[in-house]
Amino acid sequence: MPAFLVWIGIGLGVALLFSLAVFVHEWGHYWVARRCGLRVDGFSIGLGPKIFGWTDRSGVEWAVRWIPAGGFVKLPQMITSEIIEGRSETGLAAISPFHKILVAVAGPVMNVVLAFFLGGIIWWVGLPMQLNHTIIGYVPPDSPESRLGILEGDRILSIEGQRVKNWEDIQITAALAMTNVLQVEIQHVDGHRATYPITTEYQPALHLKFLRFGPKDHPEVKTVRPGSAAEAAGFRVGDEFVSFSGVQVVGQRQLINLIEKRPDQASTVELVRDGKLVRLEVTPRFDPEAKVGRIGVEIGYSDKFTYTVQRPGPPPWEQVWGTLTRTVQFVKAVTHPHESNVGVEHFHGPVVIFEQLATELRIDPRRALALLVVLNINLAMLNLLPLPVLDGGHIVMSLLELITRRRIRAGVQEAVTLAFALLLVSFMIFVTYNDVRGMSRLKGLRKQESGGASTEHAATPAPGPTLTPTPLPGAGSPATNR
Repeated sequence: MPAFLVWIGIGLGVALLFSLAVFVHEWGHYWVARRCGLRVDGFSIGLGPKIFGWTDRSGVEWAVRWIPAGGFVKLPQMITSEIIEGRSETGLAAISPFHKILVAVAGPVMNVVLAFFLGGIIWWVGLPMQLNHTIIGYVPPDSPESRLGILEGDRILSIEGQRVKNWEDIQITAALAMTNVLQVEIQHVDGHRATYPITTEYQPALHLKFLRFGPKDHPEVKTVRPGSAAEAAGFRVGDEFVSFSGVQVVGQRQLINLIEKRPDQASTVELVRDGKLVRLEVTPRFDPEAKVGRIGVEIGYSDKFTYTVQRPGPPPWEQVWGTLTRTVQFVKAVTHPHESNVGVEHFHGPVVIFEQLATELRIDPRRALALLVVLNINLAMLNLLPLPVLDGGHIVMSLLELITRRRIRAGVQEAVTLAFALLLVSFMIFVTYNDVRGMSRLKGLRKQESGGASTEHAATPAPGPTLTPTPLPGAGSPATNR
């Protein structure tokens, strides 16, 4: 199948999966509002100008809008945000606080129901998992880790008491930890176990900390710099390194060290190209600024991971509980930036979510469904925050009405709702900026060699989910309009 058709299919799949989470959330509000006798003026997927829509016989305008960052149900009997939904008719009959609470809770509840439903599908059909799990592929020579006796082939069991199942777990657990020195439990090749204090390495370009060793992996050529030693030797994009100068390659950092130590020395390189072993001769060129050897390629993690299907997959409650736990860890980390090195720059929105969904769809649709479980739980948690314009804000104001038996003045509600709607829109712009900046930063990290920077063979981060538990602000109902 032509590549452009594959990408069109992936794009449509991402749009459908994301829209499913938003639609289910809004359908919960819509269904309960109709059962409680509320007037419904509109049901929209997306924000901003309308792409297309229609009005049904009940007078409800159904619409799809241009900005894929949430959706809303327009309920004029609940305080709304005009900057998101437009003006609503006033003077309608008041509704009870209890009915407001039911409508507000319905959206998050539907997201949780969908998460358990999708989790059940994953449990039934199985979940593809990376085969190498937590095996250490590379330990820097003469490093504190090697002096502790940690070797290639050892397996990481837990970090700070938390069990880890794959390198995604390892990376995220290390990054979210509240300390730079982690207690890492290792199972050695000979079978004995021990726990070691491991100091993380902070990478300023990514604003994250990582363990210094990496997974067992055959790095792949992502780009070849024009006029470089690699181009002269015949390197191609997609080549996988097997060995360099007689040394078996097991990871990016190890390969970079091998290249840097052989300036102006002819070296035999074994590569896998289109399933066949290829041998090339390359001579790393001396970089006088960094005083190391360079060959002029971007080295990235191979896209050709080996997966094995875990069947049955993780139970639905385990998937949901894991998402809740990771979200709490993230909130704790971001509210303690000095201890964790995690800050507001790690909040992400639609751009990163779409990118992650596309990545998982390319690997296996079941992994995209697993990510959708995470997305739905985070949408539910986010919308329950006690902030005006979110579901939680409607619940809090309605509870105040029930307790005090007095209605909050409409003018006060409108002013507070408008203020928080503006803040929410600003935050959505901020996280979108974070997404774009983060993608640019990764591209810059990968292409530093093009500008003559000191890393002609720049390594790229290992694949895996972003640290943020996809807390998409406003998605599902930024102004629950109720």
